[in-house]
Amino acid sequence: MSEVSGSGVSSSGASSPEQSVLGANSEVGRLRTVMLHRPGDELRRLTPRNSDQLLFDGLPWVDRAQEEHDAFAEVLTGRGVEVLLLGDLLTETFETSGAARMQGIAAAVSPRRLGHHLAQDLSTELRGLSANDLARVLMAGMTFDEMPESAATVRSSLVWRMHHGAEFAIDPLPNLLFTRDSSFWIGDRFAITSLALPARVRETSLTDLIYAHHPRFLGVRRAYESHTAPVEGGDVLLLAPGVVAVGVGERTTPAGAEALARSLFDDNLAHTVLAVPIEQRRASMHLDTVCTMVDTDAVVMYPVIQDTLSAFTIHSGDSVSVTGPQPFVEAAAEAMGIEKLRVIDTGLDAVTAEREQWDDGNNTLALAPGVVVAYDRNVETNRRLEDSGIEVLTIAGSELGSGRGGPRCMSCPVSRDRL
Repeated sequence: MSEVSGSGVSSSGASSPEQSVLGANSEVGRLRTVMLHRPGDELRRLTPRNSDQLLFDGLPWVDRAQEEHDAFAEVLTGRGVEVLLLGDLLTETFETSGAARMQGIAAAVSPRRLGHHLAQDLSTELRGLSANDLARVLMAGMTFDEMPESAATVRSSLVWRMHHGAEFAIDPLPNLLFTRDSSFWIGDRFAITSLALPARVRETSLTDLIYAHHPRFLGVRRAYESHTAPVEGGDVLLLAPGVVAVGVGERTTPAGAEALARSLFDDNLAHTVLAVPIEQRRASMHLDTVCTMVDTDAVVMYPVIQDTLSAFTIHSGDSVSVTGPQPFVEAAAEAMGIEKLRVIDTGLDAVTAEREQWDDGNNTLALAPGVVVAYDRNVETNRRLEDSGIEVLTIAGSELGSGRGGPRCMSCPVSRDRL
């Protein structure tokens, strides 16, 4: 069963001739298949006490967030996009692979936190769960009160006795909503990223299990994988075939950007990577919070940074070389082989621009060249996009946006038509 009934959202199943060719070489090629995560019980774990640690600015009304997300998925399916739901994929992975079950449990159950004996017993209990229940626990977490009493060492465990019952034995993953960050596709390969903050580290383990063990992705090769230098998918923009921009700031480090560039060069997946310094603050946590592609030659951009955003250009060749910095819009146009990169501003006045940038006005998801999905509340930005010839499909995001992410953040394109 799909997590969204009646919306046209599909569970995945095994490959069939009708399924799209996996991969992408741009941000704007016609979107064929996308991975989303429908908000679930992991969001119900958020409280005023833990929301900062779990990277949410507010406590979302979960039922409404689910309604908004279902509407988002319906916009996509209405335009012919196949929507895969991460929760469904994870359940199906556990149904087909015992190794995936073992690896998922091992990543979630920490002997460092629980002690060896309690961790061992809890792992044994989790191995006995159904695929659906195991997926739910690994996404939504488990408190000490929820630990199975049948675990042999629970009552005799000092760890169990000294923790408050509502504390987490397994942390929830509310940021799973933002599927863009834990993986991305380039060429016909997928890249597993390394998320910077502790609250998000385990997300990549679930994404990795899906790509490694789900029947839909059998035989697909990896483009990049890092367990050290942080790189997050929200910082990675596929500007054009062979040209990648990587934001370097709060979440992606210079070492991560360089490691990604060298890996893409080695696999002939890119010839130019632009390393783009961005301000290290919450409002601009990723490059896609200040700039996204809306057409083959156009971006929507926060105007405050338009004149100051720069880029170091990393070139492949007989040896890797780095030039710059130079203005981002110039470096991008040069690397893309176009005369000029069109820039559409977030807003005319500074106050509107700042408000709409905070509300993810720059964070659009392209469904095709010149067709994007955006939050409806960013009225001025959407008007400016439409005035520039971009078709804007709007969705509500009053609850979805509480984790600081827009339509692009909430989507991992699995298949796009090649440019």
